[in-house]
Amino acid sequence: MMRFWGLLLLLLGRLALPANAQTNPTARTVEEFGYRRQVVMFGRDSVQVLLLSKPGEEKLRKPLLLWVQGSLPTPLLLYDQRGAYPVFPFHPKKVLETCHLAIVSKPGIPLTADVTGKNPNVIFQRSQPPAYYCARNYLDYYVRRDEAVLRFLKKQPWVEAGRVVIGGHSQGTAVVAHLAAVPGLVSRAVYLSGNPLGRLMSMLAEARQEADTAAVNWIFRRWQAVVADPARTDCQGDDPRNTYGFAASELPVLLRTRVPVFVGFGTLDHGVAGDDYLRLEATRQHRTNFTFREYPGREHNFFGFKDGQINYDDFYWDQVGEDFLRWAGLWPR
Repeated sequence: MMRFWGLLLLLLGRLALPANAQTNPTARTVEEFGYRRQVVMFGRDSVQVLLLSKPGEEKLRKPLLLWVQGSLPTPLLLYDQRGAYPVFPFHPKKVLETCHLAIVSKPGIPLTADVTGKNPNVIFQRSQPPAYYCARNYLDYYVRRDEAVLRFLKKQPWVEAGRVVIGGHSQGTAVVAHLAAVPGLVSRAVYLSGNPLGRLMSMLAEARQEADTAAVNWIFRRWQAVVADPARTDCQGDDPRNTYGFAASELPVLLRTRVPVFVGFGTLDHGVAGDDYLRLEATRQHRTNFTFREYPGREHNFFGFKDGQINYDDFYWDQVGEDFLRWAGLWPR
Protein backbone atom coordinates (compact mmCIF):
# COMPACT_ATOMS: atom_id res chain seq x y z
CA MET A 1 0.00 0.00 0.00
CA MET A 2 2.80 2.45 0.79
CA ARG A 3 3.96 2.09 -2.83
CA PHE A 4 0.96 4.19 -3.82
CA TRP A 5 0.86 6.59 -0.90
CA GLY A 6 4.53 7.52 -1.01
CA LEU A 7 4.49 8.18 -4.72
CA LEU A 8 1.26 10.11 -4.39
CA LEU A 9 3.12 12.71 -2.35
CA LEU A 10 5.66 13.07 -5.13
CA LEU A 11 3.00 13.38 -7.81
CA LEU A 12 1.03 15.97 -5.87
CA GLY A 13 3.98 18.27 -5.38
CA ARG A 14 4.61 18.02 -1.64
CA LEU A 15 8.20 16.85 -1.91
CA ALA A 16 10.49 19.45 -3.43
CA LEU A 17 12.38 17.10 -5.72
CA PRO A 18 13.69 18.57 -9.00
CA ALA A 19 13.70 16.05 -11.80
CA ASN A 20 15.42 15.31 -15.06
CA ALA A 21 14.76 11.61 -15.39
CA GLN A 22 16.72 9.66 -17.97
CA THR A 23 15.30 6.74 -19.87
CA ASN A 24 17.26 3.88 -21.37
CA PRO A 25 17.13 2.43 -24.91
CA THR A 26 14.68 -0.26 -23.76
CA ALA A 27 12.27 2.22 -22.20
CA ARG A 28 8.66 1.15 -22.38
CA THR A 29 6.05 3.27 -24.14
CA VAL A 30 2.91 4.82 -22.70
CA GLU A 31 0.83 2.63 -25.01
CA GLU A 32 2.08 -0.47 -23.19
CA PHE A 33 0.34 0.82 -20.07
CA GLY A 34 -2.95 1.65 -21.79
CA TYR A 35 -2.33 5.36 -22.40
CA ARG A 36 -2.16 7.35 -25.63
CA ARG A 37 0.21 10.18 -26.46
CA GLN A 38 -0.90 13.31 -28.28
CA VAL A 39 1.48 16.04 -29.40
CA VAL A 40 0.00 19.54 -29.56
CA MET A 41 1.95 22.41 -31.07
CA PHE A 42 2.11 25.58 -28.99
CA GLY A 43 4.13 28.11 -30.92
CA ARG A 44 7.39 26.27 -31.58
CA ASP A 45 6.93 23.97 -28.61
CA SER A 46 5.81 20.37 -28.98
CA VAL A 47 3.52 19.79 -26.00
CA GLN A 48 3.06 16.18 -24.92
CA VAL A 49 -0.37 15.16 -23.64
CA LEU A 50 -1.12 11.84 -21.99
CA LEU A 51 -4.61 10.48 -22.69
CA LEU A 52 -6.52 7.70 -20.97
CA SER A 53 -9.80 6.18 -22.18
CA LYS A 54 -11.77 3.05 -21.53
CA PRO A 55 -10.27 0.33 -23.75
CA GLY A 56 -12.18 0.12 -27.01
CA GLU A 57 -13.83 3.52 -26.47
CA GLU A 58 -10.93 5.77 -27.40
CA LYS A 59 -12.87 7.25 -30.33
CA LEU A 60 -16.25 7.34 -28.59
CA ARG A 61 -17.49 10.89 -28.07
CA LYS A 62 -17.44 11.65 -24.34
CA PRO A 63 -16.83 14.52 -21.92
CA LEU A 64 -13.19 15.34 -21.12
CA LEU A 65 -11.45 15.93 -17.79
CA LEU A 66 -8.08 17.67 -18.14
CA TRP A 67 -6.05 17.32 -14.95
CA VAL A 68 -3.37 19.97 -14.34
CA GLN A 69 -0.08 18.58 -13.05
CA GLY A 70 1.34 19.95 -9.79
CA SER A 71 4.63 21.73 -9.22
CA LEU A 72 7.21 18.96 -9.59
CA PRO A 73 9.06 18.47 -12.89
CA THR A 74 8.64 14.70 -12.87
CA PRO A 75 7.76 12.40 -15.78
CA LEU A 76 4.06 11.65 -15.84
CA LEU A 77 4.36 7.89 -16.06
CA LEU A 78 6.86 6.15 -13.77
CA TYR A 79 7.20 2.40 -13.92
CA ASP A 80 9.25 -0.52 -12.65
CA GLN A 81 9.17 -4.27 -13.08
CA ARG A 82 5.77 -4.40 -11.36
CA GLY A 83 4.12 -1.96 -13.71
CA ALA A 84 3.20 1.72 -13.74
CA TYR A 85 2.68 4.04 -10.82
CA PRO A 86 -0.55 6.08 -10.74
CA VAL A 87 -0.71 9.10 -13.01
CA PHE A 88 -3.89 10.60 -11.55
CA PRO A 89 -4.37 11.04 -7.77
CA PHE A 90 -7.82 9.43 -7.95
CA HIS A 91 -8.42 5.93 -9.30
CA PRO A 92 -9.56 6.51 -12.89
CA LYS A 93 -11.07 3.14 -13.82
CA LYS A 94 -14.67 3.92 -12.90
CA VAL A 95 -14.77 7.42 -14.32
CA LEU A 96 -13.53 6.15 -17.69
CA GLU A 97 -17.05 4.81 -18.16
CA THR A 98 -18.23 8.37 -18.63
CA CYS A 99 -15.30 10.49 -19.84
CA HIS A 100 -11.78 10.66 -21.26
CA LEU A 101 -8.87 11.80 -19.08
CA ALA A 102 -5.96 14.00 -20.13
CA ILE A 103 -2.88 15.44 -18.44
CA VAL A 104 -0.13 17.63 -19.89
CA SER A 105 3.56 16.85 -19.37
CA LYS A 106 5.98 19.36 -17.90
CA PRO A 107 7.99 21.17 -20.61
CA GLY A 108 11.19 19.37 -21.52
CA ILE A 109 10.51 16.46 -19.14
CA PRO A 110 10.14 12.94 -20.57
CA LEU A 111 6.69 11.36 -20.45
CA THR A 112 8.04 8.16 -18.90
CA ALA A 113 10.83 7.01 -16.61
CA ASP A 114 11.98 3.56 -15.55
CA VAL A 115 12.53 3.64 -11.77
CA THR A 116 13.31 -0.07 -11.35
CA GLY A 117 15.48 -0.58 -8.30
CA LYS A 118 15.21 3.09 -7.33
CA ASN A 119 13.14 5.05 -4.86
CA PRO A 120 10.98 7.39 -6.96
CA ASN A 121 10.56 9.70 -3.97
CA VAL A 122 14.29 10.54 -3.90
CA ILE A 123 15.72 9.73 -7.33
CA PHE A 124 14.69 12.98 -8.98
CA GLN A 125 16.40 15.26 -6.47
CA ARG A 126 19.79 14.26 -7.85
CA SER A 127 19.46 15.90 -11.26
CA GLN A 128 19.07 19.49 -12.33
CA PRO A 129 16.01 20.20 -14.49
CA PRO A 130 16.88 21.03 -18.12
CA ALA A 131 17.17 24.66 -19.21
CA TYR A 132 14.21 24.12 -21.57
CA TYR A 133 12.01 23.42 -18.55
CA CYS A 134 13.35 26.30 -16.47
CA ALA A 135 12.68 28.78 -19.27
CA ARG A 136 8.99 27.78 -19.28
CA ASN A 137 8.27 27.02 -15.63
CA TYR A 138 6.04 29.98 -14.83
CA LEU A 139 2.33 30.63 -14.49
CA ASP A 140 1.62 32.59 -17.66
CA TYR A 141 3.29 29.96 -19.84
CA TYR A 142 1.29 27.13 -18.28
CA VAL A 143 -1.98 29.03 -18.66
CA ARG A 144 -1.40 29.90 -22.34
CA ARG A 145 -0.07 26.41 -23.13
CA ASP A 146 -2.94 24.58 -21.45
CA GLU A 147 -5.48 26.87 -23.10
CA ALA A 148 -3.99 25.90 -26.47
CA VAL A 149 -4.17 22.21 -25.51
CA LEU A 150 -7.81 22.54 -24.46
CA ARG A 151 -8.78 24.29 -27.69
CA PHE A 152 -7.07 21.54 -29.68
CA LEU A 153 -8.72 18.73 -27.73
CA LYS A 154 -12.16 20.31 -27.96
CA LYS A 155 -11.91 20.06 -31.76
CA GLN A 156 -11.36 16.30 -31.65
CA PRO A 157 -14.38 14.20 -32.68
CA TRP A 158 -14.08 12.03 -29.56
CA VAL A 159 -14.48 15.00 -27.18
CA GLU A 160 -17.88 16.37 -26.22
CA ALA A 161 -16.81 20.00 -26.50
CA GLY A 162 -19.65 21.33 -24.35
CA ARG A 163 -18.60 19.19 -21.37
CA VAL A 164 -14.94 19.85 -20.70
CA VAL A 165 -13.85 19.94 -17.06
CA ILE A 166 -10.54 21.36 -15.83
CA GLY A 167 -9.16 20.21 -12.49
CA GLY A 168 -6.02 20.51 -10.42
CA HIS A 169 -4.48 20.26 -6.98
CA SER A 170 -2.01 22.48 -5.11
CA GLN A 171 0.00 24.58 -7.59
CA GLY A 172 -2.20 23.27 -10.39
CA THR A 173 -5.13 25.26 -9.00
CA ALA A 174 -3.55 28.55 -10.09
CA VAL A 175 -3.64 27.35 -13.69
CA VAL A 176 -7.18 26.03 -13.18
CA ALA A 177 -8.35 29.41 -11.85
CA HIS A 178 -7.09 31.28 -14.91
CA LEU A 179 -8.43 28.76 -17.42
CA ALA A 180 -11.84 28.67 -15.77
CA ALA A 181 -12.11 32.42 -16.25
CA VAL A 182 -11.64 32.21 -20.05
CA PRO A 183 -15.12 32.60 -21.53
CA GLY A 184 -16.44 29.44 -23.17
CA LEU A 185 -13.29 27.39 -22.60
CA VAL A 186 -14.49 24.89 -19.97
CA SER A 187 -17.83 23.88 -18.52
CA ARG A 188 -16.71 23.29 -14.91
CA ALA A 189 -13.58 23.64 -12.78
CA VAL A 190 -12.18 21.70 -9.81
CA TYR A 191 -9.94 23.64 -7.40
CA LEU A 192 -8.36 21.39 -4.73
CA SER A 193 -6.01 22.46 -1.91
CA GLY A 194 -5.26 25.78 -3.52
CA ASN A 195 -4.76 29.09 -1.76
CA PRO A 196 -6.65 31.94 -3.45
CA LEU A 197 -4.36 34.38 -1.61
CA GLY A 198 -1.25 32.97 -3.30
CA ARG A 199 1.40 30.36 -2.54
CA LEU A 200 3.49 32.51 -0.20
CA MET A 201 0.51 32.95 2.11
CA SER A 202 0.46 29.19 2.66
CA MET A 203 4.18 29.22 3.40
CA LEU A 204 3.71 32.08 5.87
CA ALA A 205 0.79 30.32 7.54
CA GLU A 206 2.94 27.24 8.10
CA ALA A 207 5.82 29.28 9.47
CA ARG A 208 3.52 31.27 11.77
CA GLN A 209 1.90 28.09 13.06
CA GLU A 210 5.31 26.69 13.95
CA ALA A 211 6.40 30.03 15.43
CA ASP A 212 9.38 29.93 13.09
CA THR A 213 10.43 33.57 12.98
CA ALA A 214 13.49 32.77 10.89
CA ALA A 215 11.31 31.18 8.20
CA VAL A 216 8.91 34.14 8.22
CA ASN A 217 11.77 36.59 7.79
CA TRP A 218 13.28 34.47 5.00
CA ILE A 219 9.97 34.44 3.09
CA PHE A 220 9.73 38.23 3.22
CA ARG A 221 13.39 38.65 2.20
CA ARG A 222 12.85 36.21 -0.65
CA TRP A 223 9.79 38.10 -1.81
CA GLN A 224 11.70 41.40 -1.73
CA ALA A 225 14.36 39.86 -3.98
CA VAL A 226 11.72 38.43 -6.32
CA VAL A 227 9.94 41.75 -6.69
CA ALA A 228 13.25 43.45 -7.44
CA ASP A 229 13.82 41.16 -10.44
CA PRO A 230 10.56 39.31 -11.22
CA ALA A 231 11.62 38.10 -14.69
CA ARG A 232 14.82 36.37 -13.55
CA THR A 233 15.12 32.66 -14.35
CA ASP A 234 18.01 30.94 -12.57
CA CYS A 235 16.70 27.37 -12.46
CA GLN A 236 17.26 27.24 -8.70
CA GLY A 237 14.05 25.70 -7.40
CA ASP A 238 11.14 28.13 -7.63
CA ASP A 239 13.02 30.95 -9.32
CA PRO A 240 11.81 34.60 -9.27
CA ARG A 241 9.63 34.40 -12.40
CA ASN A 242 7.91 31.26 -11.08
CA THR A 243 7.48 32.70 -7.59
CA TYR A 244 6.18 36.06 -8.81
CA GLY A 245 3.34 34.44 -10.76
CA PHE A 246 2.29 31.79 -8.27
CA ALA A 247 2.47 34.19 -5.31
CA ALA A 248 -0.17 36.47 -6.82
CA SER A 249 -3.68 36.33 -5.41
CA GLU A 250 -6.10 34.30 -7.51
CA LEU A 251 -9.16 35.94 -5.97
CA PRO A 252 -9.80 38.42 -8.81
CA VAL A 253 -9.59 35.63 -11.40
CA LEU A 254 -11.75 33.22 -9.44
CA LEU A 255 -14.42 35.83 -8.78
CA ARG A 256 -14.50 36.64 -12.49
CA THR A 257 -15.32 33.02 -13.30
CA ARG A 258 -18.84 32.23 -14.49
CA VAL A 259 -18.68 28.44 -14.71
CA PRO A 260 -19.39 26.23 -11.66
CA VAL A 261 -16.30 25.76 -9.47
CA PHE A 262 -15.75 22.99 -6.90
CA VAL A 263 -13.45 24.21 -4.11
CA GLY A 264 -12.20 21.34 -1.94
CA PHE A 265 -9.68 21.48 0.89
CA GLY A 266 -8.61 19.85 4.13
CA THR A 267 -9.33 21.96 7.21
CA LEU A 268 -5.74 21.46 8.42
CA ASP A 269 -4.20 22.64 5.14
CA HIS A 270 -2.08 25.78 5.42
CA GLY A 271 -4.10 27.38 2.64
CA VAL A 272 -7.45 27.06 4.42
CA ALA A 273 -7.68 30.76 5.32
CA GLY A 274 -7.52 31.66 1.63
CA ASP A 275 -10.33 29.23 0.80
CA ASP A 276 -12.43 30.63 3.63
CA TYR A 277 -11.80 34.17 2.43
CA LEU A 278 -12.85 33.19 -1.09
CA ARG A 279 -16.10 31.88 0.37
CA LEU A 280 -16.68 35.13 2.26
CA GLU A 281 -16.09 37.20 -0.86
CA ALA A 282 -18.22 34.94 -3.06
CA THR A 283 -21.06 35.31 -0.56
CA ARG A 284 -20.63 39.09 -0.37
CA GLN A 285 -20.77 39.33 -4.15
CA HIS A 286 -23.80 37.00 -4.32
CA ARG A 287 -21.87 34.50 -6.42
CA THR A 288 -23.69 31.18 -6.59
CA ASN A 289 -21.38 29.24 -8.93
CA PHE A 290 -19.05 28.03 -6.14
CA THR A 291 -19.41 24.75 -4.26
CA PHE A 292 -17.24 24.55 -1.14
CA ARG A 293 -16.37 21.13 0.27
CA GLU A 294 -14.18 20.96 3.34
CA TYR A 295 -12.63 17.77 4.69
CA PRO A 296 -12.29 18.03 8.49
CA GLY A 297 -9.00 17.00 10.05
CA ARG A 298 -7.19 16.51 6.73
CA GLU A 299 -4.08 18.16 5.37
CA HIS A 300 -2.90 19.37 1.98
CA ASN A 301 -3.03 15.92 0.35
CA PHE A 302 -6.18 14.87 2.23
CA PHE A 303 -4.38 12.51 4.59
CA GLY A 304 -5.57 12.38 8.18
CA PHE A 305 -3.50 12.54 11.36
CA LYS A 306 -2.62 10.05 14.07
CA ASP A 307 -0.81 10.97 17.28
CA GLY A 308 -0.05 14.38 15.85
CA GLN A 309 1.61 13.00 12.72
CA ILE A 310 0.34 12.65 9.15
CA ASN A 311 -1.19 9.18 8.80
CA TYR A 312 -0.24 7.98 5.33
CA ASP A 313 -2.40 4.90 5.76
CA ASP A 314 -5.45 7.16 5.99
CA PHE A 315 -5.83 7.69 2.26
CA TYR A 316 -8.86 9.79 1.28
CA TRP A 317 -8.30 10.70 -2.35
CA ASP A 318 -10.80 8.13 -3.58
CA GLN A 319 -13.56 9.88 -1.63
CA VAL A 320 -12.40 13.34 -2.74
CA GLY A 321 -12.31 12.13 -6.33
CA GLU A 322 -15.80 10.67 -6.12
CA ASP A 323 -17.10 13.90 -4.57
CA PHE A 324 -15.91 16.23 -7.33
CA LEU A 325 -16.60 13.75 -10.12
CA ARG A 326 -20.20 13.36 -8.93
CA TRP A 327 -20.48 17.13 -8.72
CA ALA A 328 -19.15 17.43 -12.28
CA GLY A 329 -21.62 14.85 -13.56
CA LEU A 330 -18.79 12.47 -14.51
CA TRP A 331 -19.44 9.72 -11.97
CA PRO A 332 -21.21 6.73 -13.52
CA ARG A 333 -24.69 5.99 -12.20
